[in-house]
Formats: sequence, C-alpha cells, structure tokens
Amino acid sequence: MKKIGFIGMGNMARALAEGFIASGKVSAEDILAYAPNQQKLAANAEKIGFVPCSSLTGMAEACDTLIMACKPYQIEGVIEELGDVLEGKTLISVAAGWNFDKYEKYLPECVAVQYIMPNTPVSVGAGTILLEEKNTLAEDDRQQLKDLLESVGGWVELPSHLMNAGMAISGCGPAFFDMIIEAMGDGGVKNGLPREKAYRLAASTMEGAAKLFMESGIHPGQLKDQVCSPGGTTIRGVAALEEAGVRSAFIKAIDKILLE
Repeated sequence: MKKIGFIGMGNMARALAEGFIASGKVSAEDILAYAPNQQKLAANAEKIGFVPCSSLTGMAEACDTLIMACKPYQIEGVIEELGDVLEGKTLISVAAGWNFDKYEKYLPECVAVQYIMPNTPVSVGAGTILLEEKNTLAEDDRQQLKDLLESVGGWVELPSHLMNAGMAISGCGPAFFDMIIEAMGDGGVKNGLPREKAYRLAASTMEGAAKLFMESGIHPGQLKDQVCSPGGTTIRGVAALEEAGVRSAFIKAIDKILLE
C-alpha cells in the first residue's frame, strides 16, 4: 500500500484520511484523493494534508490501493470511467451496500476487492471497522490492510450476511452514544453543572465503562450490577431507565435500521 487513492472525500473518507495521517502509518504525500467538487476537495486537503487530484484517472493510475468512498449510486460510473486502469489494483470499498458479491458483477478477476465498513471515530484513532470475510486480497495484502486499520482503531471480521447488522451497531452507534452524552449532560446542567463539564463527565464515563468491559471481558450486566448497591442511588437511576424503556428503545433502533 505504497500510495492510497480516495475516490470521493465525504465524511467517512475524511475521517479515514485524517486518521491514517495522524497515526504516522501513511505519510500525507502518499494519500491522494479525487472528488468532483474541487473547491471542497482543496479545502479538505489543506486541512488534513492529503494530495488533491483534478483527474480521477490520473489519481487512480498513481496509486496501488484505491478506496471507493463515493456515493453508492456513483460507483458503476466510476468503474466504467476507470476501465483498464483498475487492472492489478487493490480496491477497498467503504460504500454501503457494495459488498464483494456486488463488485464481482462489475470488476474483472485481476482487481482485488475488500469491503469494509468503518465509523467516524477512525479520525481520532478510536474507530471500529468491519471487514467482510469474503474478499480477493492476497494474504500479505490483507494483513497490511489490517495493520493499517489498527492504526485508526480496531477491526472485526464478519461473514457477508452479517455486515449490515454489524454496521447498524458500529456505524450508527456513534450517533446514539452522542445522544446519550448530550442527554446525560442535560441532566447534569439541570442540576447545576456547567454544560461543558457535564458533557466531559458523561463522555469520559462512557469511555471508561467501555474500556473496562473490553479489557475485563465481564458481561455488561454483571458490570452494571457491581455499581448497583442495594437501596443505592445507581439502582434507582437504573430503575428509571428501565421504566422509560431504554433497552427496548435501543433494540428498536437497530431493528429500524435493518428492517425499514
């Protein structure tokens, strides 16, 4: 992965490019990007540090690995425009719905394909990236990809039929957790805390609880019970959340994403 080329520079592409450069795994001059809105591309390049390109074909020719980060409806046109330029390239796709089987209908066998689904915290090195098990990357190339992704977070490998369910948690989850931070912050403000400190307390507490679970491996219900003393303050708060249907609300949110 000597040179990486982004096809499209939306929110997810910006997050990945920012994370790769900040990690030091890839130098800024080895990350190229093309997007139709050249003014916006130039502004992002100045902010993040990657190399903006005025030609899709020229950018693709200069890169070993391409990250398909444009809108899903644009992909067929991009593949048609690039044509033979794609031969021998590694294509990493972050476009929702474009899994390995879909690319197989449009690409020749000489293009190595891997579908991934990152989330926005990759920009600060704390992302969660889903990797589709089905792919055509050589084993060495796939290991290089995993090493690169580890520089911006952690990865989880899933079979094709579970990628959407995983995305509903990791891809949409940051928005849900941001709502929790905001709501807990409001609760703190209601009871006299300055808003900035209330938000920081909520976010830091969420981060710590997640780290404790990840490193201990203890069931989250058991960790919750460890904080709930008989007749104490926490169990009263837990009871209020249960009365409000917090568990059901989250389950319904995941269902809504997948079933609508």
